[in-house]
Amino acid sequence: MTTSEKNITIEQIKSPIGRPAAQRATLIGLGLNKIGRRSSLEDSPAIRGMIAKVAHLIRIIDGQ
Repeated sequence: MTTSEKNITIEQIKSPIGRPAAQRATLIGLGLNKIGRRSSLEDSPAIRGMIAKVAHLIRIIDGQ
């Protein structure tokens, strides 16, 4: 595997205003805090779980 296959890039597309505190904390944990921000993270089961938790607020740019 190359390094590009082990990383995933996500972008925040919606605001966490009015969302539960756990979802806001998950976005911060993913390195996102403003709409349009992008974050490149290691593709792991823990990160995939966090992405699933806030899938309605983010978009996957790169990664499978």
